[in-house]
Amino acid sequence: MPEVTIVDACRRQGQGGSPTAVLDDAPFTDAERRRIPAATGTSHAVFIAAADGEDQTRPSHRLRFFTGEGELPACGHGTVAALALLALRISGDADYRATLHTTSRVFEGWAKREHDDLTATFDPGPISPRDAGQPELRAIATALGLMSEALPDGACVASPGRPRLLLPVQSRTALAELRPDFTALRHACDRYQLLGCYAYSIPDADGRAAARMFAPSIGVPEDVANANSTACLAAYLADQGVTGIAVDMGDHLGHPSTIIANAQRSASGTLIRLGGAAEVARAFRLPRLG
Repeated sequence: MPEVTIVDACRRQGQGGSPTAVLDDAPFTDAERRRIPAATGTSHAVFIAAADGEDQTRPSHRLRFFTGEGELPACGHGTVAALALLALRISGDADYRATLHTTSRVFEGWAKREHDDLTATFDPGPISPRDAGQPELRAIATALGLMSEALPDGACVASPGRPRLLLPVQSRTALAELRPDFTALRHACDRYQLLGCYAYSIPDADGRAAARMFAPSIGVPEDVANANSTACLAAYLADQGVTGIAVDMGDHLGHPSTIIANAQRSASGTLIRLGGAAEVARAFRLPRLG
């Protein structure tokens, strides 16, 4: 078995972050890849392999993302974790830039040292939010214990790879008090082909917000940090003139995390730069997977 590195992605002020398993890909079966998160005590695993790139002067890598339920087309905090580890391997404290390949797209990623943390950012690609339909909104709100008539306006569905519901709630207090029925939530998400529900507090004047991501359909009842959903929120808020947000997650799980997203409108659409701070927590070699 290759060495596994646990990277805490999207840390907040030098603490917390989402523990993510990162390892060099090998001739695993997909069933073996699905076992890695449970074997490492993480929600997600990222598999890295060298890839051919058009620019021979820039590193190029292929990333694959797995949870215990299967492969994902994208994973934001997994991308941050992979970029951080690649930067440490290849450039140390120097700025790092790479071309990244996933099952669905090719994009740019960056990493640089800032104070005591390595900060990794990337382009999550085009995101076009749509209004949430009443049936899917009602089903998920009910699973979260919310009455639809008490919800603020602005629920939407967006996809950086797989669609998910973005659900605003009145305050950080209301967010912390959510007690989802995960069986009902999984049923609702499966029925409407949603990855999960990203519930968030209304951002303040400085763009600061909090969020919780529930994704039982992919084997992650609650995610410590969900960067791609934060990119979806940034795309949605860009239409309201918001150019940057910082979203706190993970407090409910004991892993304080923060994801940063900046949005810029252009003739070709909304351009987003997404990322967070990361740190290598430990590395070890797993026993052979049974």
